Amino acid sequence: MTRLSRGRFITIEGGEGAGKSTNAEVVRSVLERYGFGVLATREPGGTPLAEEIRSVLLGPRDEAVDPMAETMLIFAARAQHVARVIEPALRAGRWVLCERFTDSTFAYQAGGRGVAAEAVAKLAELAHPGLWPDLTLYLDAAPDAAMTRISTRSLDRFERERRDFFDRVREAYAVRARERPQIVRIDANRDLASVQREIVRAVEGFLSVHGKA
Repeated sequence: MTRLSRGRFITIEGGEGAGKSTNAEVVRSVLERYGFGVLATREPGGTPLAEEIRSVLLGPRDEAVDPMAETMLIFAARAQHVARVIEPALRAGRWVLCERFTDSTFAYQAGGRGVAAEAVAKLAELAHPGLWPDLTLYLDAAPDAAMTRISTRSLDRFERERRDFFDRVREAYAVRARERPQIVRIDANRDLASVQREIVRAVEGFLSVHGKA
């Protein structure tokens, strides 16, 4: 297979309990089977500074967090992540697989929190000008079922939100998926084997078009 001079950027999106981390390994295995070098990372996080911001964002706290302050923290972590990790890897020809990116911010902060989508778009242009995923796998799971999956673990600040918040997040994801052709919706309400078969088909379909120079 001819090597690309620049790697591809693939993201995995979805609400809490949708199976992003589990299925990221499936995507990675497919890419590596085709001979691509893969950098797997996550957001918020991916660098020491960005991981510190992640701990601030996810840690439960008594103080109410202003939605715009939350949004700006997310983009501060993202700008660092892009500059120090994502862009260098792509320029080196590696493929980057990231759990969450700016589609999450449109879903959680614009959809869930009510931050203006225009503000999110402006911050995105400042944090990662011209950089958007080549492929996004959106794992769509009903909030009730997804929250049941994570009910046995210690919940972070986002996971403790009310059901109506997650309904808004899911609807915002649905809107993004309809508007952006690079977003592939995966029905994550099914059994894991079925979900992973569809993920493999989606990734292999992408590779058949975009996997060669």
